[in-house]
Amino acid sequence: MSGAARGFLWMIACKVPPDAVDVFEEYLRQYCGAVSSIIGAKESQWRLEGLSEVEPDRERVERGARALARDTGFDAPSFKYDLVPPINWVAENLASFPPIRWERYFVHGSHYDEAIPGGTVPLKLDAGTAFGSGEHPTTGGCLLALDKLAKRHQFKRPLDVGCGSGILSIASAKTWGAPVLATDIDPESVLVTKANAHLNGVGDLVSSTVSDGYKNRRIAKNGPYDLITSNILARPLAKMAKSLGQQLAVGGFAVISGVVVRDAQWMVTSHRMAGLHLVEHTTLKGWSTLVFHRRQ
Repeated sequence: MSGAARGFLWMIACKVPPDAVDVFEEYLRQYCGAVSSIIGAKESQWRLEGLSEVEPDRERVERGARALARDTGFDAPSFKYDLVPPINWVAENLASFPPIRWERYFVHGSHYDEAIPGGTVPLKLDAGTAFGSGEHPTTGGCLLALDKLAKRHQFKRPLDVGCGSGILSIASAKTWGAPVLATDIDPESVLVTKANAHLNGVGDLVSSTVSDGYKNRRIAKNGPYDLITSNILARPLAKMAKSLGQQLAVGGFAVISGVVVRDAQWMVTSHRMAGLHLVEHTTLKGWSTLVFHRRQ
C-alpha cells in the first residue's frame, strides 16, 4: 500500500533518550508532515511520533537514522510503523508549525494570515520533506548570527551548503539583496528551496543545485564567497572545513551549526586548521552555532 487508505495516515514512532529528542525529531520531519514528542513516564525515554500521508520507505528511514546516529554519537532507535485513523490533518499540521521570531526574522507557514510584525524580515515557508521549519535551535542560532552580522556587514556573494528548506538562503537574499547559491546533497531539498524562494519573492536571487558538500564545480566557479552558511552536523562539517576555508573569501564570515555543545571545540579546532578564527559561539538548548572569520 503506497498511500494511506481513506484518509488514514502512516505513523512512524520511536523512543529516544532526552538529549537525542531534538536530533531525531528534526530527522523525522523530512518524512513526516507533523512530528510530536511525548515524555515517558520515567523521563528516561521520549516517544517521537511522525505522521505521513504516504507509506514511508522503511529501509531509507532506518538507514538514514543509523547514519545520523554515527554522526551524533547517539544509539539508532528502533522504528514502528502503523496506519492510524483519519484526523483533522490541516489543523494538526498548522498547530505543529506556529510562527516564531528570531530577532529581525519572523518565520511563518503559508497558512499564517495575520499581520507581520513591523521591522521584521518575514520568512514564509512550509518545510515539507526538507529540514528547516525555523523552529529548531540550530536554525534559530544561524538566524540570530545573521541578524548580528547584518548590523555591521554587507555581503554580496553568500553560499548556503546543506540548504534544507532554503530558510538561510532566503534570509540572506532578503537581508542583503544579494544572489545566493544554495546547495544540498538531497535533490528534494533543492526543489523545496527553489519553491520556498519563489514563495518569498526571491526566486530570482536564490539559485539551488545538488552538491555533495563543496564538490559541485559550480561552487568553485562562482566563488569565493564572503558569507557561507552551513547547518548540517558535526562530522560532515569537520570533513568539509578545509573546503570551506578554500571557498571563503579573505575577510569573509562563515556561520555553522548542527553541532551539539560537546562537539563545539572539535569544530573550532578543525576550522582553525583551515585558517578560520572563531569570533562568536552561542548555544541554544544544547546546540552550538559558531561564527568564523577569515582574516586579512
